[in-house]
Amino acid sequence: MAYNQYGQYQQHQPHQQQQQPYGQQQQQNPNPYGQQQAYGQQQQGYNNYQSPAPQHQQLQGGQHGNQYQQAVNYQQQYATQSSAESSLRQYFDTVDTDRSGQLSTEELQKALINGDWSPFNYETVRLMMNMFDTDNSGMINFAEFSGLWKYIEDWRACFRAFDQDQSGSIDFNELKTAMRSFRYNLSDEFLRLLIKKYDRNGRGDVSFDNFVQIAVTVKSLTDAFMRIDREGKGYATIGYEQFLELVVNNR
Repeated sequence: MAYNQYGQYQQHQPHQQQQQPYGQQQQQNPNPYGQQQAYGQQQQGYNNYQSPAPQHQQLQGGQHGNQYQQAVNYQQQYATQSSAESSLRQYFDTVDTDRSGQLSTEELQKALINGDWSPFNYETVRLMMNMFDTDNSGMINFAEFSGLWKYIEDWRACFRAFDQDQSGSIDFNELKTAMRSFRYNLSDEFLRLLIKKYDRNGRGDVSFDNFVQIAVTVKSLTDAFMRIDREGKGYATIGYEQFLELVVNNR
């Protein structure tokens, strides 16, 4: 089965070792991925691109507003107080409603809040659970939660940088800018497909949690494809079961 060229990510985790560039050099913009390699269509570089840094606006209103405000307060404490670990521990204990010392997927969902007060969608929460459940217990302990929290905060800063109109969501043009700054050269058609799939509200944009899910999903699939496309041509021929294995391993 032959594939056309796709977009490109390399290392996804924050603060990982930088990679050798693949294709045209582009200036890195603030994102949790670190230095990326270009992989896909040849497009103009973004050497003069300056990342916006919109100021985060706290929202209030009703029960959800109070929940979001509590999450923001804990985030501010975690970032500014010398007792960051104890503040985060307090928040962890708050969402650990069964006092088990670990967070289930449902409890973790309560801990992760979008800017519009809504909890993360279940698919993104499950994705985070799979990434940070290092002991494969099906739960997140405090040490794992600490790493997850830092990872989410890195993404939150990235999201604010690309949310140029400070709407609290990422539209097509903002997503296109973000993907290019991550060194993914994706077509407009594919970007529209991403928006269509992850637009939960039918408004033509994606919320923070879905933005993270898009980036993580594209990265993991690209990494899997690159293990087949060893010469870096942007296309490969694979067998039926090899294709199934690629899909199953990245779900």
